[in-house]
Amino acid sequence: MTQPVNWGILGAAKFAREHMGPAIHAARGGRLAALATSSTEKAAGFQDFAPDCRVHDSYEAMLADPGIDAVYIPLPNHLHVEWATKAAEAGKHVLCEKPIAMRAAEIDELILTRDRTGVLLAEAYMIVHHPQWQQARELVQGGAIGRLVRVDADFSYMNQDPDNIRNQAGTGGGGLRDIGVYIFGGARFVTGEEPKTILSHDIDWENGVDTRAHVTARFPSFHYTGMVSMRMAPFQEVTFHGTEGVLRLTTPFNAQVYDQAEIVLRHAQDGIRIWRFPRDNHYVRQVEAFNASVRGGAEYPCPLEFVRGTQVMIDMVLDAAG
Repeated sequence: MTQPVNWGILGAAKFAREHMGPAIHAARGGRLAALATSSTEKAAGFQDFAPDCRVHDSYEAMLADPGIDAVYIPLPNHLHVEWATKAAEAGKHVLCEKPIAMRAAEIDELILTRDRTGVLLAEAYMIVHHPQWQQARELVQGGAIGRLVRVDADFSYMNQDPDNIRNQAGTGGGGLRDIGVYIFGGARFVTGEEPKTILSHDIDWENGVDTRAHVTARFPSFHYTGMVSMRMAPFQEVTFHGTEGVLRLTTPFNAQVYDQAEIVLRHAQDGIRIWRFPRDNHYVRQVEAFNASVRGGAEYPCPLEFVRGTQVMIDMVLDAAG
């Protein structure tokens, strides 16, 4: 019988407590075995759903624990590369929150670390594990909307808390790094194409952090328009517009939280088709794919090489903005 992957979490982040911790514990092939935090109160929130989860009072103690096979890292963005590297060097498989790095060159270094240590080192880019995105890729690349002409992607939420790490330049905050990974990476995943050039950018800045960004880009076969904002009412949608139809993802990024995930295909000749995904949890699917790779040698669906491509596009926008 295959041994489960014993997971540890570095830090008691709210997102880890509400989403990834429960997903790790619910996913087939693994269990949440340990948490690194100095807060007894925060640890209790994890032990509510994982009673046997032991607590380490430091990240170093977690990495030294021989009973831990893999670690999930939900730390602030600017700490991702440092602790992903330390975990890999300690022989732990690593699933690190996005963005895993601040620049594409740092991902090159992580790829070298992954290859040298032999661990699975990946970004927690959960959307590509959701069947709606896999279905969208099959439909678009299979010609369901004819020749693709335009992709439009939007993602916004309201966050005006000055103490939140997303609003702090020193912790790698900003909308492009927080949610630009979704509107850029989602388009890349479905189409299989990479951006050739950034055509335009319109960005609002507050204290060194981008709070809203409109970006247009040229890909080899289509025109791209994307918007992210941390200062607008919650909204998310991605549209693939072709010569014969339009495919729309109505809840592309926060399935079952923002709304139920749906794909709506409006074809010029065949009418409307709708696919609904009422129960799929992309966090659980992500962990199950990770476990299958660690224990069974399955190819991980979202390697660092793909992640690097999204970071390259973010770098292109930020470099163009000066």
